[in-house]
Amino acid sequence: MMASVAANVCAQGTHLWTQSRYEEFEKGTAQAVSISSDGHLRAGPGVSEVVTTASTFVWSVAADKSGTAYLGTGSPATVVRVGSDGKPVTIFKSKDVAVEVVRVGLDGALYAATLPSGKVYKLNPAATDAQDDASATVVFDMAKMDAAPAAAAEKKSDAAAARYIWDLVFDAQGRLYIAAGGPAAVYRVDAKKPRAAAETFFKSDEAHIRALAWDGKGNLLAGSEGSGLVYRIGPDGKGYVLFESPRREVTALAVGADGAIYAATVGGKGRNPLPQLPVQSQGNASVTVVQPGSLSAANTSSSIPEGSEVYAIKEDQAPRKIWAAKDDIIYALVSRADGLLALTGNRGRVLRIGADGSFADVGYLNAQQGLSVAAVAGGDDLLIGTGNTGKLVRLASAAAEHEYASDVLDAGAFARFGRLEIEPGSSGFRILTRSGNIEQPVRGWTEWQALKDGVVASPAGRFLQWKASLDSGGVLGSVGVNYLPVNGAPVVDDVVAVAGARWSAPGNAAGPATVSIGFAAASPGNVSMDAANAGPLAAAKDRTAVTVRWAAHDDSGSELTYAVYLRGDGETVWRLLKDQIAEKAYSFDATRIPDGGYQVRVVATDAASQNPGEALSGEKTSARFTIDTTPPVVSGLKATGSAVACSAGSCSQTIAVMFDAEDATSPIARAEYSMDAGPWQYIAPVGRLSDSRREHYEFKVVAAEAAARGSEHLITVRAFDRYDNAGVAKSELAAQGQ
Repeated sequence: MMASVAANVCAQGTHLWTQSRYEEFEKGTAQAVSISSDGHLRAGPGVSEVVTTASTFVWSVAADKSGTAYLGTGSPATVVRVGSDGKPVTIFKSKDVAVEVVRVGLDGALYAATLPSGKVYKLNPAATDAQDDASATVVFDMAKMDAAPAAAAEKKSDAAAARYIWDLVFDAQGRLYIAAGGPAAVYRVDAKKPRAAAETFFKSDEAHIRALAWDGKGNLLAGSEGSGLVYRIGPDGKGYVLFESPRREVTALAVGADGAIYAATVGGKGRNPLPQLPVQSQGNASVTVVQPGSLSAANTSSSIPEGSEVYAIKEDQAPRKIWAAKDDIIYALVSRADGLLALTGNRGRVLRIGADGSFADVGYLNAQQGLSVAAVAGGDDLLIGTGNTGKLVRLASAAAEHEYASDVLDAGAFARFGRLEIEPGSSGFRILTRSGNIEQPVRGWTEWQALKDGVVASPAGRFLQWKASLDSGGVLGSVGVNYLPVNGAPVVDDVVAVAGARWSAPGNAAGPATVSIGFAAASPGNVSMDAANAGPLAAAKDRTAVTVRWAAHDDSGSELTYAVYLRGDGETVWRLLKDQIAEKAYSFDATRIPDGGYQVRVVATDAASQNPGEALSGEKTSARFTIDTTPPVVSGLKATGSAVACSAGSCSQTIAVMFDAEDATSPIARAEYSMDAGPWQYIAPVGRLSDSRREHYEFKVVAAEAAARGSEHLITVRAFDRYDNAGVAKSELAAQGQ
């Protein structure tokens, strides 16, 4: 995203583009640099891709003492071993939808839980050939735990029933605890003993048990989906609700060195905002996986509207919310000495959350979701499994380089760049810049250049980007870039002049708005026209006025003023009508100007925003228009009446009328007559077409004659030119007898 500030600041003088807040720094690109919520860049952990799998999701990651990683994947469902050489080896293939969990047991064996069959397999981690569902050893099968006759009677067939295993943990004795759903339960099995029977360790009326962890006193912690509960389960299998979240689902649990319990929660209660997920396993069974919202969101690459929250639960203290976000879903938590790490979707971020609610973005995973995490033995590095796409990523505590590239400044116009302003207290950093004249810096930009005495050395251009290299322990606060747009000339996009209309500036009294003044839709200049000035302009109808309207812009953002000039047909000199106009319209009195054809020119200047002598201007001339305020002359009016004729007590008289109408400027538009102050009646000229400045009219009218002799008739005619000026003449005609 381009950081454009040109449209939001005063165009006059030097501008300052500043990046100082978390949201602003997030628009840049960080490599081994953490972005803290207080708006600082610090040297951070390194993120490197270990392997990209053939699966869409790496739902679970486990690591043994040698550092070998084991991945539980989905689409397809496999267990993949990744050694120190980074090469993936598939050691288990399943017809299920996903291998949801993998764990390394205390006995060195590898355990894998699949969905939707609800089984746990014991695998040989050193296998060279991939086992499948039929050949691998099953140590737990949820189908065998459905022992109640009533439940068995209501169940669907095993092929169509979906069973869920969401987490696996081992206790100090090597016993395996299994977090299950549909309904929620925790099962226990001694996986070291062949054919050991599984037992129900804990039951809940929730939909799922989503996450397990051990507290410092040997109690099992369990997070649920349904009411968002955090249970503490004692060795006797009895549960106590430590916390009921305002959210629907507890997606992850972690326990700090001080005994604090951290719970990540998502979703709104009372509804599941995401649809059920229909899937087809590699066998013949089709099932509908009613997953928790967080996993449905990962499968569909969507978000949960309510976002995520993280709570800290400490003994003898009320649970406390320490972090919340609307656009992130937390899938995994890890408590470390430097803070709580959280893996998120759907932006694929690693966040470090402090107990005081502060946070930092410490790593970008280059995938939509960070789903699972495992610690590497003998160090502080972490292995992270991602979704969309399914990768194994290493989060290293140390990195060779720490670099941050800023968002790109769009100055809005060609600009010169000046001094950088760095927040006091920043240290251990170096800054370089590059510039260009196209948005994307991948081509046609300058190379990175170091500052010279704190000033940008990159040449002038429209776009600028800065890059910071941080030392280990380095910190960088706000960064401001001073720049000065090179002045560009204003552009007058269009000019329209309309005779017979008067416009009044806002706040001035005006007559009824009956004239709408718009620009030509096909005018090439309109492409830059601002929306606020593009609509029709309302003006009052007034034949004694001319209104000029224009559109103009300045890419430099300068404040513009305008001058309007007038020139008649055959003239060479432009006469100034008005200057220093702030609005984009102007009306003038047409009666003070001789009739004839004219053009107006509008000149825009940015003098108000520039140093004296450095102002630039732009201009545009209107199409020719006509000023005509003088009425036509009606001449030669003659009215001749015939003798009055009477028949059956009714008398009438035929009157022949002729006259000429002439206008000095524009053609005669129409003519009318009135008999004895009666209504006006249209008359056509001789020849029918009214298209000349002089027209001749001849017509006859039959008038009813009054009974009394000696009465007179009044004939009135009037002619209009194209600009609605009217000339009038009248004639009196004495009545004649038979």
